[in-house]
Amino acid sequence: MADATYSCPQSREQVINMYFLEHRARLLDVAAFLDRIDRAQPASAAVDFREAALKKAVQILVDGQPHRTKRVLDLLSDETIEIPQSAHGMKGASGAVRPVAGEVR
Repeated sequence: MADATYSCPQSREQVINMYFLEHRARLLDVAAFLDRIDRAQPASAAVDFREAALKKAVQILVDGQPHRTKRVLDLLSDETIEIPQSAHGMKGASGAVRPVAGEVR
């Protein structure tokens, strides 16, 4: 009987062979985005909450702990039940949780 902790029917090598190039390209895209941020003129001395959230998510990706997808999704998900307000023609969602003053996430 197979170990219940292994739920993927493919071997590690099969998964890597099938998906490596696709995810290599995605990592390069994220690296390019972070490079663009580094080269951009800062709007202020404060780090944007979305940039901070993305960097925390990258740390989760490499921490070796299980359930990375859930932990990244939890980090980037706004769990408030209020309907987001539009601001200057933009949608209310921002892709990361805007911190509330004094709150640590």
